Amino acid sequence: MLESVLITDVAAEGKAIAKVDGLAVFVPYAVPGDVVDLQLTRKKNSYAEGRVVRFEKYSENRTTPFCSHFGVCGGCKWQQLPYSEQLKYKQKQVQDNLVRIGKIELPEITPILGAPKDTFYRNKLEFTFSNKRWLTEEEISSDREFNQMNALGFHIPGMFDKVLDIDKCWLMDDLSNQIRNSIRTFSLEQGYSFFDLRNQEGLMRTLMIRNSSIGEWMVIVVFYEDDVEKRGRLLEHVAAQFPQITSLLYIINQKANDTITDQEVLVWKGRDHIIEEMEGLRFRIGPKSFYQTNSEQAYHLYEVARSFAQLTGDERVYDLYTGTGTIANFVARNAKEVIGIEYVEEAIADAKVNSAINQIENTRFYAGDMKDVLTAEFIEAHGRPDVIITDPPRAGMHEDVVNAILLAEPERIVYVSCNPATQARDLNLLDSKYRVTRVQPVDMFPHTHHVENVVLLEKRSKD
Repeated sequence: MLESVLITDVAAEGKAIAKVDGLAVFVPYAVPGDVVDLQLTRKKNSYAEGRVVRFEKYSENRTTPFCSHFGVCGGCKWQQLPYSEQLKYKQKQVQDNLVRIGKIELPEITPILGAPKDTFYRNKLEFTFSNKRWLTEEEISSDREFNQMNALGFHIPGMFDKVLDIDKCWLMDDLSNQIRNSIRTFSLEQGYSFFDLRNQEGLMRTLMIRNSSIGEWMVIVVFYEDDVEKRGRLLEHVAAQFPQITSLLYIINQKANDTITDQEVLVWKGRDHIIEEMEGLRFRIGPKSFYQTNSEQAYHLYEVARSFAQLTGDERVYDLYTGTGTIANFVARNAKEVIGIEYVEEAIADAKVNSAINQIENTRFYAGDMKDVLTAEFIEAHGRPDVIITDPPRAGMHEDVVNAILLAEPERIVYVSCNPATQARDLNLLDSKYRVTRVQPVDMFPHTHHVENVVLLEKRSKD
């Protein structure tokens, strides 16, 4: 037990940090200024991890978490920090990563663009049915008997077969809570079996809920057992209770994992997609489509990317990791031509549909692994890009992709990243030919440590 420890800063992955005898101790759910008693849970030569046993003094920079599941659920771990403080530490995270990992010359970083809403901002949530409900410490210490152990909610971090039963999630419009709770209540009342993740058995497996900024809703119920009668009763109940649902879909998934990318999606009622709108553009979103999960802030993120690109209408733009072509179609009216590349073939199909829906004729899309598609031969065949916009996954860009960009020599590169650490690594690799001229952090996920960052790189003069 470590007593009267002062929490001094926020570190990687959103954990707070304290220094004890020169050793860095990482602590979840604390904030700088807290004075706490700690129980060490892990100790290494260079660092330790601990949990708060008692708060001796609360920091002035602390607020009351609004969610009843805070501290148990794996999401929204920064609720105890006022939103203004969250933004401060996200800005610092970007600065620290670019300086420490990038080791490059930087301009002054523009103040982070905060989200317009810090609750009910998501357009997609996924829930798991489980027959092994996670019991909280309060429930365990209550000495009550728990005969009903079914749950519909989120996985407990690090425990694949334990699920926290969620009553209210503050991340998505409250209709999402109503739909989820209604499906759980109906399933319990009807005696439907919830999935056993270890033994791979049970009827009810997972649930996905999506919506769009224009009020369209998609609900996807994933069953493990193929029981026509039970499935029909549940889906009819959902359709009757929630006429707001635009797209009611279901899947029978009997494989070992929960992913649906390789599964057949069947329509029970309505369309097989919903529509999102952004700046007059319409985007078709299917059950497998990728779309930024914060619709309102995604628009601001793409505005920043387009502004950095400085398009005049004469440029050929390469949009790397284009997904369903959202950025490509968003900037197409300002460019001569946009070429989008993406690994997932279904996403490329969606990108082409999205161009057709919006009568955009100056986009071309190609599917394949980025490092295999973006080659010298591809660039020679399709023309050298004037601007490259790249929005890679958290792992950043493969070194072959970085080398292909250096070979292509666009005038400008706009690098959109959800992981400033891997972005900083890639910026270092690009530094030989490009200098960073603008940096704009954007907060897409309030109450988490995650932050997006947009960087403009401009080609160095050969003088």
